[in-house]
Amino acid sequence: MRNPIGWAALTVFALAFFVFIYAPLFVIIGYSFNSNPVNMMVWDHFTFDWYRGLLGLADRSQDGAAQNRALYIESTDQMLAALRTSLTVAAFTTTISTVIGTATAIALARYRFRLKGVYNGFLMLPMMMPDIVLGIGLLIFFVTIGMNLSMLTIIIGHCTFLTSYVFIIVQARMAGLDPALEEASADLGASEWVTLRKVLLPQLAPGILGGALLAFVISMDDLVITYFVAGTGDTTLPVFIFGMIRRGVKPEINAIATLIILASVVIAATGLWLRSRKTD
Repeated sequence: MRNPIGWAALTVFALAFFVFIYAPLFVIIGYSFNSNPVNMMVWDHFTFDWYRGLLGLADRSQDGAAQNRALYIESTDQMLAALRTSLTVAAFTTTISTVIGTATAIALARYRFRLKGVYNGFLMLPMMMPDIVLGIGLLIFFVTIGMNLSMLTIIIGHCTFLTSYVFIIVQARMAGLDPALEEASADLGASEWVTLRKVLLPQLAPGILGGALLAFVISMDDLVITYFVAGTGDTTLPVFIFGMIRRGVKPEINAIATLIILASVVIAATGLWLRSRKTD
């Protein structure tokens, strides 16, 4: 029988946990509509000026405080350039890490070779290594081989650890598959490529999709590693926001953070929807 005291304590703990996790996000979203341009913690009144400024829709015909708020926003061109860099890096990183991670998971699950356990352990290492250690290591590596820091070094740096995330997710999906389906396909005369394309990959599709979405979100959100391996003219959105924070917490930072949260929710919801359709 259920213990009422235990279930009450568990419910309180669960509510406290969710409040601890999500309260800061709601605070950021709330203050992104604060019109006070000096101290965001002092509520003035509700406004969309920070969003209008970020989207380049600020009304220059206004005068007084409204116009000052619009002019206070950082350069929209710089922010959009940083966003384009982040999207480009995330797209290439997601594609490369998904292909490598999926292929590695299939190889380790279906083939036997020497030092298989050691290779599996090395794939886990980038996930367990602190970001600052990995960032410094990549920076030293690029400098040692004489490679100029650019968008390419950011993509390589992100693939270094995001491949591990995709590998683990696809590997977990592989563990739940029945090898008899692949054996039946081979018995019916299908080649290895046909079996891979028509039997194995459709079953792995939810795991591959989940790994790709996770890689995309982490790549868009990464700051530490990107900070070390980015070139002078290749500023991503997290690095751009970090530079703004170092000069003071301005109201438009909350607006940018809110848009990032909204984009993350949309990506996660899209992934769940596609996964449910694939499952059905």
